[in-house]
Amino acid sequence: MSNQYVIVPQNYRSDSMVSISPADKRYFEQAQAKQKSPPQQMMFGGYSPSPSLQKTLSTQLSEQSIDEFGKMQKDSDTELVVQYILQLRDTEKREQALSELSKKRESFPHLAPLLWHSVGTIAIFLQEIAVVYQHLQPAQLTPAQSSRICSVLGLLQCLALHVQTRSCFLRAHIPLFLYPFLNTSNKSKAFENLRVTSLGVIGALVKGDDPEAINFLMQTEIIPLCLRIMKKGQELSRTVATFIVQKILLDDNGLNYICQTPERFFAVSQVLQTMIDDLHQSQKDDQRLLRHIIRCYLRLSENQKAGEVLKKYLPQVLKDPTQSFIKDEVVKKWHNNLLQNLSIK
Repeated sequence: MSNQYVIVPQNYRSDSMVSISPADKRYFEQAQAKQKSPPQQMMFGGYSPSPSLQKTLSTQLSEQSIDEFGKMQKDSDTELVVQYILQLRDTEKREQALSELSKKRESFPHLAPLLWHSVGTIAIFLQEIAVVYQHLQPAQLTPAQSSRICSVLGLLQCLALHVQTRSCFLRAHIPLFLYPFLNTSNKSKAFENLRVTSLGVIGALVKGDDPEAINFLMQTEIIPLCLRIMKKGQELSRTVATFIVQKILLDDNGLNYICQTPERFFAVSQVLQTMIDDLHQSQKDDQRLLRHIIRCYLRLSENQKAGEVLKKYLPQVLKDPTQSFIKDEVVKKWHNNLLQNLSIK
């Protein structure tokens, strides 16, 4: 396993990775002891905090975050989330807390800012990730270990999606910590779940068509890692990896980057061709994967140099405009546009 995937830049410093001070520790213990108290005494909830509590919070959260947290609905869901965040610091309760917080990703919109700004939480996530590295080579990851780290990755996906935490997530170079998980080839369910969930974090970054995220990923090894999974991975991981490459191609800088050198272009086009051949020969009806492949080809055809080369290297099965294995009407339209761009009748 290459060390380049886990090195944090020397000039990087994150307030969310500092050690918990004795004062902070006492505060968390006091907040945890008040779990049975009325909601207005809860941490992070915005329940008219006293001046002393406001001062304590200000050491952990930005003023903007405090204002937003102050608008949170006073409900039991908020109380539970705060309790689970506090329990992350207890190693005996951490696994259950990770699982419960992961379940709240869809239903609790403020989860990402709470996780990012609470002291020590990101450091705990990175610690959980680092523990798994020793089980990658040789492959010794158990289903229980996979489930636990997937809960962590689910929470990282939440951070990658949220508009208030995405930039911080990128500046902290946290995606790099996931690359060893993508560089595995073991086909067991535990490792496949690990790969798919890790890809889900990267997919969350590119889902919003954020140029900052695309530019960051292009400076890393994400494209070769995705191409490897697209070529040899299992169904779901192949689909998510292809989606990530598609989103990079849809960005102008991403398209120019991939088409800048023959090596990059052929690396992508040859993997796409292998995937098309696999789908055609196996007669497997995987319309979702096919959708991403065709969209990648269409985008490549919009680059003048790449389009000229694609005329020769486009898979023979795709040169037929009447192919019946393309069933989605939108994908059929993309296929026709592809042939028009390449002047193939």
